[in-house]
Amino acid sequence: MADRTPGGTVTRDLRIGVDVGGTNTDAVVLSAKGEVLARTKQATSADVSSGLHAALTAVLDQLGDDVRRVGRVMLGTTHATNAILERRGLGKVAAIRLGGPATTSVPPAQSWPADLSAAITARTAVLPGGHYVDGRPISKLDPGALRAVLADVAGEADAIALTSVFSPAFADQEIEAAEIARDELGDAVPISMSHEIGTLGLLERENATILNAALYRVISAVWDGLQHTLAERGLDVTTYFAQNDGTLMAIDYAVRYPVLTIGSGPANSIRGAAFLSGLTDAIIADVGGTSTDFGVLYAGFPRESSAGVEIGGVRTNFRMPDILALALGGGTVIGPDGKVGPQSVGYRITEKALTFGGDTPTMTDAGALAGRGAPAGAPIPDRLRGALGSAVETADQMLADAVDRMTLGKTDQPLIAVGGGSFLIPDALAGVAEVIRPAHGDVANAVGAAIAMVSGTIETIIPAGEGRREAIAEASGVAGRRAVQAGADPAGVEVVEITEVPMSYLPEPALRLRVKAAGPLGNL
Repeated sequence: MADRTPGGTVTRDLRIGVDVGGTNTDAVVLSAKGEVLARTKQATSADVSSGLHAALTAVLDQLGDDVRRVGRVMLGTTHATNAILERRGLGKVAAIRLGGPATTSVPPAQSWPADLSAAITARTAVLPGGHYVDGRPISKLDPGALRAVLADVAGEADAIALTSVFSPAFADQEIEAAEIARDELGDAVPISMSHEIGTLGLLERENATILNAALYRVISAVWDGLQHTLAERGLDVTTYFAQNDGTLMAIDYAVRYPVLTIGSGPANSIRGAAFLSGLTDAIIADVGGTSTDFGVLYAGFPRESSAGVEIGGVRTNFRMPDILALALGGGTVIGPDGKVGPQSVGYRITEKALTFGGDTPTMTDAGALAGRGAPAGAPIPDRLRGALGSAVETADQMLADAVDRMTLGKTDQPLIAVGGGSFLIPDALAGVAEVIRPAHGDVANAVGAAIAMVSGTIETIIPAGEGRREAIAEASGVAGRRAVQAGADPAGVEVVEITEVPMSYLPEPALRLRVKAAGPLGNL
């Protein structure tokens, strides 16, 4: 029976979290108290959208009349990642760098794989502009030269990517260039500005900005498909996309920054594991059908990577969780000699694995033989038992090595095992204090999407001496406003992280500052 307010209207207090993985698409429905009311695990489809439709339909059917109480849907998706890896559905981008004459020796996208560059770049140009690290301009922006390039790409480029040297600290030229681009091309051509996407580091930030511009069409297609499914059920809900720091962004924010959806799956799992276990600091192991992702839960959020991230052969530097991925999952194929992976049967596990009547030895079969997880549903041939037993020993050592790498030898932290293949993790594992298996851990990624908060971040350069406190306060305000723009309740936004790193080789002492603010979703 649907809950109603005293006035007779239906209370829209339910949230749906969906996470699209390489093997399964998971969905859960959470109440306002965090109770799991409905859940499902559907095979991910080749086109992704069909699996998403099946997962949403399954949990909505479980709700019955309570489907009217659904007020929000949160989606973590691999659409953007798959589009880059498969070079499909990407828009054509005019990549314009403001950095001449200092940066002309390495043009935009020069180091990219040739096929990806051909699929994305409509035109690249290096124009006068940019700043030195101390804020002095390398050269002034040349509006005439910029307008000439924009005129050349009009009708050819689907989007514009603007990158200026040291723009995370000095964004004025990028903002001015974006205004000129809108004046020349109109609002129909979206514009990516690098200071809103990446951090310090010109080429990596430029790469992330170009990818972001190329993904506008992809994320719009995902949004249209999700809306179609919801419309079929007559649902008028607020939709959010999960991003790669474990928080959410409103649909208009996601459409502007689709590249931030890359890596949202591991971040969702870490946040979901935190919620289901009640812990704020732990090692997380998310075991899927294809891989095991290790992450670190620190103060309730995923620990972020300090290194650059490569996507489809392109190096970027936007924020991503610190993840160690192993080619070890429930669908990982075992060779005749007990060799583990790296091949996987993926979403075809229910057709291929021995325990499901198939003919391919997998880690699911090895786990069943070792007494982990569900017992084998079909007989396992005697000739394969030795190889499967050897594979379990190999997998256990792989897991222990991964824990050691993520903890740097610190052995007093618990490990939270989640994901559909978490049965592969033994109850006692070297390097951790204990192994915790929370209820509903097999759909922790979807739970993480449903309970996530909304965040905003900024990275810039500030003086180390006089003016430092004022600069931190100003940056905190910017991070808070970005969180509100992404959908957070202004009254609940708090600064959750301030990182200062001294910078060398500058005429005046300076700090590299990073501020992150987060807060709960605003009221419907």
